[in-house]
Amino acid sequence: MASAWSKAAGDAVRVSAARLLPGGVRGWIARQELGVLAALLAAAAGLFAFAELADAVGEGETRAFDEFLLLSLRSAADPSDPLGPRWLEETMRDFTALGGTGVLTATTLAVVGFLVLTGKRHAAATVAVSVVGGLLLSQALKWGFARPRPDLVPHGQYVYTRSFPSGHAMLSAVVYLTLGALLARTQPRRRVKLYFLLVAAALTVLVGVSRVYLGVHWPTDVLAGWTGGAGWALLCWLAMLWLQRRGRVEPEDAPVEDGGGAPGRT
Repeated sequence: MASAWSKAAGDAVRVSAARLLPGGVRGWIARQELGVLAALLAAAAGLFAFAELADAVGEGETRAFDEFLLLSLRSAADPSDPLGPRWLEETMRDFTALGGTGVLTATTLAVVGFLVLTGKRHAAATVAVSVVGGLLLSQALKWGFARPRPDLVPHGQYVYTRSFPSGHAMLSAVVYLTLGALLARTQPRRRVKLYFLLVAAALTVLVGVSRVYLGVHWPTDVLAGWTGGAGWALLCWLAMLWLQRRGRVEPEDAPVEDGGGAPGRT
C-alpha cells in the first residue's frame, strides 16, 4: 500500500499547474511580483521533493541512509544512549514539545483569537483552515503509508501514530512558517521580514532534528514532514494573498476594529 500511495503522490505533484489552477488564479499569478512567483515555485519544489521521498521510502531505497544517520546519534557502546550529556537529551525533549499537538493548537488559537479581536475574522478563518487542513493531511498520509516507527533504538518519547511523514515536523512547518509569513508581511523593512522567516524556519528545524535524536522517527520521515509542510504552508500563504487581493480576506494593514465593530483610532 505504501508503494501505491507513493506513486500516487508523485503523479499528483507532477501534474501541470496549468491544468490544476482556475483561469482567474492563473491570470492573477501572471500579474504578480517576482516574490510571489518564487513562492509558487518553492511550493511546487517542496511538494515534488515530498513525492520523490515518498517514492524512495516506499521502494525501501532509504533504509541504509536512515539507519546510518539514526545510529550516528547514538553511543556505539549502547544504542539506547543518545550522544551528549543528559541535559542535551532533556533539551531535545523541550524542542520536540514545540511541535506537539498541544503547543501548536494553543499557538494557533492564540493567533486566531488575536485576529478575531482586531477585526480580521476572514484572516482568522483562513489561518485556522490552513492549520486544520495540514493536520488532516498529515494524518491521512500517516494512515496511507503506514510506515512503522524506528526499531533500532529505544524511543525517547511515547508515540502512538505511524512514522511517515513526521507529524511534528510537518505541522511545525505549517504553523510556524505560516505565522512567520503573516508577521513578515506586516513589516516594511526587509531585515525584519527576514528575521521572522528565519525564526520560523529555525523552530521547524529544531523540532525535526529532535525527533530523530530521540529515536522516534527515521530521518526521511522528518525530511518528508519538512518538505510537505513547507509546501502546504506556501500554498496556503499564496491562497491568502490571492484572497486579500480580491478583497475576501482583510489585509495586514487593515484598520483595527474596536469592540463595537467600528474601526478604532490609530
